[in-house]
Amino acid sequence: MEYVKRVIDIKTILRERSLFFFGPRQTGKTTFIRRELEIPSDRYYNLLDNRLLFRILSDPSIVREEIEAKSLSDCIICIDEVQKCPELLDEVHLLIEERNIRFLLTGSSARKIRRSGTNLLGGRASFRNMHPFVFPEIQQRARSLEEIFQSGLLPPHFLSTEPEESLRSYVDLYLKEEIAAEGLSRNLPAFSRFLQVAAANNTKIINYTNVGNDAGVPRQTVKQWFQILSDTLVGCELPPFTKTVKRKSLETAKFYFFDLGVVRVLRQLREIPVASADFGEFFEQYIFMELRAYLDYRFPGTALTYWRSTSGFEVDFLVGGKIAIEVKAAEIIHDRHMKGLKALQEEGMIERSIVVCREARPRKKGEVEILPYTLFLEQLWEDRIVPQ
Repeated sequence: MEYVKRVIDIKTILRERSLFFFGPRQTGKTTFIRRELEIPSDRYYNLLDNRLLFRILSDPSIVREEIEAKSLSDCIICIDEVQKCPELLDEVHLLIEERNIRFLLTGSSARKIRRSGTNLLGGRASFRNMHPFVFPEIQQRARSLEEIFQSGLLPPHFLSTEPEESLRSYVDLYLKEEIAAEGLSRNLPAFSRFLQVAAANNTKIINYTNVGNDAGVPRQTVKQWFQILSDTLVGCELPPFTKTVKRKSLETAKFYFFDLGVVRVLRQLREIPVASADFGEFFEQYIFMELRAYLDYRFPGTALTYWRSTSGFEVDFLVGGKIAIEVKAAEIIHDRHMKGLKALQEEGMIERSIVVCREARPRKKGEVEILPYTLFLEQLWEDRIVPQ
């Protein structure tokens, strides 16, 4: 398959320290590592290899003994799918201390590592997440929004001329089986129903009771399954911004899946035409995905939130509590589209207000900037939206 150069930079981190590098399957982690880092095969441990995995599970010290036998030091060693053997991190920690080795520790889920009380290397490793394709990686391919919503942005599906079958296989084999296994769920039909209901509530405020009623499972089970989606990076909660004073804020999170094509298949939608009610939701998710990837890659730890007052005013995204972004799929922006931004401006804490839309040209109305989505994404990845 064609290789598309990615914008994430992990080489800089690995010059100084080890790195946990996670992301859902098929985001391109392994291909990226092989093409960008060129780690020799004798320094690469792939725990998807069952023979290797069984050896290491029986005695994790095997890895340390092999590295000591090669007298390796001051180099990079990659352990792929490290969550399959969390106990291995004790050996990794020892090798970092004794041999100044930097480890690249990859995986599709940090759930087993974080929940088993496993050694997280005592702060000696950074964390980064790999995302599906982002705007600068595909900018020259001239895809319409409808095409992006159809295929999603996972590399194998985006680059395929026929993404439908591979997307359905991804949903059936990975999401419904592997993620269900993460949660030790024995009720696969119920988990499948939950995924479909969760996808129908994508971009919306989470109501565990309603989702449970629609999926036919208890509220507590719904909470656990949403947590599994977050732990496996298949989705994430967008927390509320609650620092407003003049207008009381809601305190319930929203939920967003990690890929547009996956949501479309889970919702059993054949396409997302511009005139449909779904188009606006997919457009909002697309901008969310770009914002989240940008912050993860460039400014990890920067807060991404949304705001909604109890009286009904809403702003889709706030970056660092200072940059307010409203997303509208409209081709012409009117005053009604800016009500939330103007209400939030009255709090006196917002430094920049932006409407991202499908207008043809940028303009400014009062304190609100109206930007075509392509211009917004160009400025975002050129570091002109988020201050340095």
